[in-house]
Amino acid sequence: MGGADSAATAPMVEAQGVHKRYGRLEVLKGIDLEVARGEVLCLIGPSGSGKSTFLRCINHLEPLSAGLIRVDGELMGYREHRGRLYERTERDACRQRAAIGMVFQRFNLFPHLNVLDNIVEAPRQVKREGRAEASERALALLRRVGLEAKAAAYPAQLSGGQQQRVAIARALAMSPKLMLFDEPTSALDPELVDEVLAVMRALAADGMTMVVVTHEMGFARDVAHRVAFMDDGVIVEQGPPGELLARPRHERTRAFLARVIEGRGSVAIEPAGGAAG
Repeated sequence: MGGADSAATAPMVEAQGVHKRYGRLEVLKGIDLEVARGEVLCLIGPSGSGKSTFLRCINHLEPLSAGLIRVDGELMGYREHRGRLYERTERDACRQRAAIGMVFQRFNLFPHLNVLDNIVEAPRQVKREGRAEASERALALLRRVGLEAKAAAYPAQLSGGQQQRVAIARALAMSPKLMLFDEPTSALDPELVDEVLAVMRALAADGMTMVVVTHEMGFARDVAHRVAFMDDGVIVEQGPPGELLARPRHERTRAFLARVIEGRGSVAIEPAGGAAG
């Protein structure tokens, strides 16, 4: 009973002292962060602050320079033996990644496969599912993202928003326990953004654990349980969106949000000292 209870209450994502260097360039400078099961965490911050790199470290697309990341209690990318860490084989790392869905800025669909085949490819190749079973679930996922009628279409025949919704369905086809979104609307025309955000809102409402790198402050305000502001490879501050977006404590956060608001007008910041007392 105790083991089951502790597993249910343990964080889905736990990062401890995460550093990432590329040669002399230190991109992540000690990230400590937890994401609870069913939580939606939005990472915001200027370009180059390390948000996307941290996301890629979570599923070990980028190996760590120092620190540890656990997903669902399992050490990502490494195994521990007699007090020492050893890097997992690529096959074992791929097994871990299979339980984590990731949606990128670019859609990365296979251009030579139609929509249905794009979605069934990973379940068939990685999980060895039969064609009928994988196709049935793929069609259900296409209904979920509003694209069942596009099952036979090819990526080039779809809008950017439709391609991104297919990319989300493809990630969900692996039945992930965690979804990572790396600025999923940044490559879209403004009129296509809402259709992708609507799918993400529905996922959040269904209780999916999500870590979302985004510049969509309205989405962060309305959907996130928590927002973390990153700058220069560190988490400057974090908190509920109603507090962090409206009453940021740090000047770096205030300056960033002021620039975003000037460009998009999506959230309002209270004047400095306005929340005093």
